[in-house]
Amino acid sequence: MFIGKPLISEEQIQRRVRELALKISKDYEKKDLVVLGILKGSFMFLSDLIRYIKSPLKVDFIIASSYIKDSSSGEVKIHYFPREELKGKDILLVDDIIDTGISLQFIKEKILEQQPSSLKICVLLDKRDRRIIDVAVDYIGFSVPNKFIVGYGLDYQEMFRNIPYITIFKKEVS
Repeated sequence: MFIGKPLISEEQIQRRVRELALKISKDYEKKDLVVLGILKGSFMFLSDLIRYIKSPLKVDFIIASSYIKDSSSGEVKIHYFPREELKGKDILLVDDIIDTGISLQFIKEKILEQQPSSLKICVLLDKRDRRIIDVAVDYIGFSVPNKFIVGYGLDYQEMFRNIPYITIFKKEVS
């Protein structure tokens, strides 16, 4: 396995996270904000993002999966959904990456069933070329090419999440 040079550097990520947090802080002034991170991939992004958001907020998580090894199964499974009442709350759904849109759309629909006051989506990475379902995303960190990406929370078979930058993952051919 091979990890390449940074596609997006640690410094670029941190600068963009601060910019997103500033915009989110302005958009959610005086609102009842609940930030929902989709685990596992969003944990690093979510952690950095909420440190910079100036509005009061609550944090909870959704555990969902749709990947088997390195490709989407097309079937989304929710393993954990927030127990807190979401009705009437302003929800910010945070994920590491949107590619096909299947998972985000499924999770978005589950949240909307809870009748929140509002629902916005924030993703660190947008892989637009893979989109199957066009999900409206309100906050986007970076657009990335249609390559398998790891680092800063994104993984390959649960590995490489700890890399502090985003890079393209390549399997070595034996």
